[in-house]
Amino acid sequence: MLSKCSFKIILFLLASSLIAGSNFALDIESDAFKNGGYIPDRYTCDAQDFSPVLSWSNAPQATKSFALIVDDPDASFKVWVHWVIFNIPAETSKLKENITIDELSSLGIVQGTNDFEVLDYRGPCPPQGKPHRYSFKLYALDMKLSLEEGATKSELIKAIQGHIIAETKIVVSYQR
Repeated sequence: MLSKCSFKIILFLLASSLIAGSNFALDIESDAFKNGGYIPDRYTCDAQDFSPVLSWSNAPQATKSFALIVDDPDASFKVWVHWVIFNIPAETSKLKENITIDELSSLGIVQGTNDFEVLDYRGPCPPQGKPHRYSFKLYALDMKLSLEEGATKSELIKAIQGHIIAETKIVVSYQR
């Protein structure tokens, strides 16, 4: 017979593995940079300003769509939004480098408005000085969103509340 303490430990371990399996399995990466590293110039305003290749794995089975937000929490007066896309189909697990608006649209992916007031990726472009961090946050959702093209980050965040079944991010830095 298990002691009360042993039973609590087993329950804790079971709960931890369930939580880890459902909330922490989703993973995002890029062939262009590593988490915690620096983003190459080609993905910034100092060069081609291409969107980087991104791929993800281990999405929960209940995933109906994904949303992606790229932002700079180190901007001087607010978190600066560089890219907002959503309704990424559940079967999609990769975005190619320099993906165009037309290519995204043909996949059914909807773009929101970033803080440059455009419907497109705009890469890091910090002022001279200290490095800024850039978060590429991916959300697995249990639904497809009814938001219109041009939705803002705040509208997207509001719409996905209660529908996030997993999330992950990769953070890189850039300095001018």
